[in-house]
Amino acid sequence: MKKSAPAKKTASAGKATAAGNEGAAGNEGAAKKAAPAKKAATTKKVSAKKAATTKKAAAKKAATARKAPADKAPAAGGPVRRAAVKKAGIAPKKATAAVRKAPPAKTITPHPPSGESRTALVRRARRINRELAEVFPYAHPELDFENPFQLLVATVLSAQTTDLRVNQTTPALFAKYPTPEDLAAADPQEVEEILRPCGFFRAKTRSVIGLSKALTEEFGGEVPGRLEDLVKLPGVGRKTAFVVLGNAFGHPGITVDTHFQRLVRRWRWTDETDPDKIEAAVAALFPKSDWTDLSHHVIWHGRRICHARKPACGACPIAPLCPAYGEGETDPEKARKLLKYEKGGFPGQRLNPPQAYLDAGGKPAPPLGAAG
Repeated sequence: MKKSAPAKKTASAGKATAAGNEGAAGNEGAAKKAAPAKKAATTKKVSAKKAATTKKAAAKKAATARKAPADKAPAAGGPVRRAAVKKAGIAPKKATAAVRKAPPAKTITPHPPSGESRTALVRRARRINRELAEVFPYAHPELDFENPFQLLVATVLSAQTTDLRVNQTTPALFAKYPTPEDLAAADPQEVEEILRPCGFFRAKTRSVIGLSKALTEEFGGEVPGRLEDLVKLPGVGRKTAFVVLGNAFGHPGITVDTHFQRLVRRWRWTDETDPDKIEAAVAALFPKSDWTDLSHHVIWHGRRICHARKPACGACPIAPLCPAYGEGETDPEKARKLLKYEKGGFPGQRLNPPQAYLDAGGKPAPPLGAAG
């Protein structure tokens, strides 16, 4: 019996030890299970604290921004300027500060072409043409004609005189000599009497009779549609040829007359003075399809606004693009009095202008000898 007591004691001790180990294991498992929950709680607490801090900082910044304009000190000698607060759907209040004396209605700052790149020149030139196309959408050849022959003769006669004078003279000429064959066989003295109002009537008589003979003998009485053929005719140069090709045959060409030469140099498109070189220089700035209309736009602008002696700078629609702005009258009221033909409210140069010109308010020119 005494021997069983230690065994019992040992069994009790083992049992206690096992219970202790089981308890320790249970505590360790509980601790591991509680760890994620504790970590999540800590993270949530930090995030909440950070959000509160951020919200507080934003509120403080907004309060400072609202307060800043009112606290801002005015500049020395200047009025206090308050920042306008834009609100959706609410129009800003009308300014009550004193207004300085208004500057002139329009101050023209011409574009100096010095150092202008090739690309800039092309852009400026094409923009000028677009602007003029809006001002003169009805631009057309200002010589009356019904066929290529009449246009060819009228263009030769227009040298050293106005298109208006030619238009007043040619009706009698074409009524008596309607074809190249008729004019080729005409009495020079009779032709001279008809052409006397055009000036240089003897030389012009020789030219129109000579080209009529050439048309009759070399081209069967028809006006050729090629540049190389036209320039062979008496009194016909490249300018006359391009007028005929562009307006009677629809072939693009640049007409370099006195107005064209003057304006392209004023606009600094080229410094050339020779007509053929001017033609080549300007042609390189534009696509070929623009050449004929470009000629009309430039010539019309030269006759109506950009005159040789007194250009109407103050009434010029392309003044901001013109490096020669200021050479003429810059006062708008005075400049408007310099406008010619339909821009000044006066008759145009054609007795029988296109309908588009009449629809735009243009007035036909009076016949020769009529008042007007």
